[in-house]
Formats: sequence, C-alpha cells, structure tokens
Amino acid sequence: MIKQIKSSEIKNFINENKDVELLDVRTQEEWDSIGRPDGEKLGLKTHFVTIARSPDPDANKEFTEEVKKKIDPKKQLLIICKAGGRSMMAAQLLSQEQIKCINISDGFEGNGESLGWKSEDLPAK
Repeated sequence: MIKQIKSSEIKNFINENKDVELLDVRTQEEWDSIGRPDGEKLGLKTHFVTIARSPDPDANKEFTEEVKKKIDPKKQLLIICKAGGRSMMAAQLLSQEQIKCINISDGFEGNGESLGWKSEDLPAK
C-alpha cells in the first residue's frame, strides 16, 4: 500500500525524514504554465519526469527507467502531480521496482479536499 501525505504535512515530514527526494510527474506544459515545486529550498533534490496517462503498462516503461537513472534508490521518493492521481499511478509503478514511494495526495494544485503544494505556500518557481 502506498503511503499518502498532504502538502500541509510536507515540512514536518522532511524535518523527521532526511533521506527524501521529490519527483514531479506532470507535463512540460504544466511546469511552464503553472509552475514547479522548488524542493531544493526545502533541502529536497527534485526531479521532473513526465508519466503517460495510459492504462497500458508498457506506456510507462521509459518513465520507470528514466526515474531509476535519476534518483537515489536508498531514499524515499515524494511524488507529486496536479491533484494526486498520476502521482499515485507513478508511486505504484515505482514501488514494483522496490523504490520507497510516498504520494502527495493533494498534488501541486490541490484536489478539492486539500489545498495542494502551491496554495500551502511551499516553495515554487
């Protein structure tokens, strides 16, 4: 089962867990038009790799390989998307590769229940 965390809990989580990296799985268009989380300001190495919105497992084979090349497999991986759906899909795929994943359930923009990274005034570019 994938652990869930809200954006409002991230600062406390990072303070208690030092071996963490951040992965944003949104698209280039979203990063350019809406913004990017600036995890470095929180001490998080941050990666940007787009995941395909497809139920076909082969559609994201390249995504998984790209992430594995970038991350430190010994660290936990906080995963973010717009509102929590794609990041959950990414967390499920990466967990199959023995990567410890945590889904940011309200994403960068919020999900109707929680505000999201941007509205919680977490650092963004």
